[in-house]
Amino acid sequence: MSAIRHIAVHVFRESVRDKVLYNLVLFALMLMGVSYLLAQLSAGQEIKIIKDLGLAAMSLFGLFIAVFIGIGLVSKEVERRSIYALLAKPIRRQELVIGKYAGLVLTLLVNISVMTVAYYAVLGVMAWVNGSWFKPHWEAPALDPALLKAIAMIGLQLMIVTAVALLFSTFSSPMLAAALTIGLYIVGHFNADLKNFETVVDSRPVVYLARAMYYVLPNLAPFDIKAQIVHGIHVPAGLLLLNTAYAFVYIAALLAAASLIFTRRDFK
Repeated sequence: MSAIRHIAVHVFRESVRDKVLYNLVLFALMLMGVSYLLAQLSAGQEIKIIKDLGLAAMSLFGLFIAVFIGIGLVSKEVERRSIYALLAKPIRRQELVIGKYAGLVLTLLVNISVMTVAYYAVLGVMAWVNGSWFKPHWEAPALDPALLKAIAMIGLQLMIVTAVALLFSTFSSPMLAAALTIGLYIVGHFNADLKNFETVVDSRPVVYLARAMYYVLPNLAPFDIKAQIVHGIHVPAGLLLLNTAYAFVYIAALLAAASLIFTRRDFK
């Protein structure tokens, strides 16, 4: 555990020093500011627009951080040939993989926290400008605590994407790993369609293949509760708990696969 903790802290510090990371967070905060300006064009819907754009910004820029930093966690060490120095230390390869994942997750959580504070700050300013924390046509209060549910689901979704990026980075090039990760992210939002593929085709082998892919590929659609939260629709706690359990089980499987591949990889 000590080795994993040291690796995670090192990855976090390295990510914080990365200029790309700062730029992504800056653009996310700028987008939230732009949402305030755009909201002025839609009288009475400003709060809803800010909520929508703010959550979308967190998801989008969090995805960029997860993908473009996640794919370099292993490949960067290989390209710099610093992997040999790491492997020469009393560190197991599994600990290296898990430590790097934990470091990037910590980076993601810190940045999501910063964006959340900025997000609520913008909403607070808008509510103050409007002279009320809640109006009937808003469907939900400006500083709705339920927004934290959507943000938590975004965080879990990005944790899965990070694990996917790390898995691909253990055996492929950065460009291929990025393409595969983004592809799975897109497929993951339409994964539920594979379960009912028999309504589209009559071929049983194709149906069985689609059903197998449904269970193997990540199912990210249930994590997208932004629309429900913004429109004041109640999201049951059972769904949140089920999503959380699914995320941790799927992440564990991805990390196990990444550790197995990395352990068997020959760097000579």
